[in-house]
Amino acid sequence: MDKFIIKGGRKLKGVVEISGSKNASLPILMATLLTDEPCVVSRVPDLRDIRTTIEILKELGKNVNYNNGVVTVRAKRKLKTAVSHDLVKQMRASFWVAGPLLARFKKAVIPLPGGCAIGVRPVDIHIKGFEKFGVKISMEKGNIVVKAKNLKPAKIILSFPSVGATLNLMMCASLINGTTVLENVAREPEVEDVIKALRSMGADIIIDEKGRIIIKGRAKLGGMNHTVIADRIETGTYILAAAATRGDVLLNNCAPEHNEILLDYLRDAGFNVEIDESSVRICCRSKKINPVNIKTAPFPGFATDLQAPWMSLMCLCAGSADVSEDIFENRFMHAPELIRMGANIVIDRNTAQIIGVKNFGPAVVMASDLRGGAALVIAGLCAKGKSEVERIYHIDRGYENMEKKLSALGASIKRFNPAA
Repeated sequence: MDKFIIKGGRKLKGVVEISGSKNASLPILMATLLTDEPCVVSRVPDLRDIRTTIEILKELGKNVNYNNGVVTVRAKRKLKTAVSHDLVKQMRASFWVAGPLLARFKKAVIPLPGGCAIGVRPVDIHIKGFEKFGVKISMEKGNIVVKAKNLKPAKIILSFPSVGATLNLMMCASLINGTTVLENVAREPEVEDVIKALRSMGADIIIDEKGRIIIKGRAKLGGMNHTVIADRIETGTYILAAAATRGDVLLNNCAPEHNEILLDYLRDAGFNVEIDESSVRICCRSKKINPVNIKTAPFPGFATDLQAPWMSLMCLCAGSADVSEDIFENRFMHAPELIRMGANIVIDRNTAQIIGVKNFGPAVVMASDLRGGAALVIAGLCAKGKSEVERIYHIDRGYENMEKKLSALGASIKRFNPAA
């Protein structure tokens, strides 16, 4: 099983190119199930979750080619409406096939999805929305079975602005005759990118002045030619890695407006932040890091996916800081590993109370989820000495060529497989 070996204590310096968004690529690839016409999706990062999604599309009956960041999806045979457990267990986003399959075939059979163990993350918001469309839901042998004789448009108010439910319901509604209105929806940049992709297929979707998503269903959707937006979580992670190592890094081909709150907090923490239309430069202007409290929230609030990397930075602050997690109930699993590296953290329900230390100490630690793994890498980059981060298959789910990008910035980080 691969792990990272990191010799820390080096400031990151240089230029890093940001990849396309994982969290936009996945639902956009799922949206190709809405049509039999060819679809071309560009700037798709080479990630474990992307490869899993491609395998799901192939299993369902698509012909898929992935080459140099471009995914081409074509019809191969009549689509199946059931996905195997072996694929679905690898990531929770696999449940996004439900919306497109329901829209086209009025049926889908999907095992309960897997992925990072960062909380319950139930699909009940999806299911309650589908029921509004006239869908019957049942459980059969560990599978969620969704069926409908006919689908009807609906007005749906989400109980929480869930990104997954917003996307699933929106994709389904794009082929339901009539007008569907979704309220209290997620407004993340990835949702807007999926809307742009669906519009390229001919979908009639608008966001009104009240923030509602209004979909006028079409009888049929065409092909797609779409380029994915920059990955704001990868952007934020490298920004935080540069800050924690007191480095000087320019991030190219990103979307600074998608990380606005993070950049504001970094200024408060004492860093220089320079923004251009598609780039961000982060550099250290002070020897000390000011403590800054954060609380995760749906966009445009502080991203839950950046909570763990931010915690690594605050572990080095000159004072005390609180990190509150208001999205997922079990997303502090990286904290005990950071403590093994010398961090001073006390967890009180949904808040991590941090007292800053001068530096991390090298240690052997284990990634338990994707973003927590990134936090451990950042800690390892700061620690003077050799650290090892195990179970980096979690990290491979969301970061394209992490060790190569960090090495290009001057880090000493290598991938190692003890069994090889």
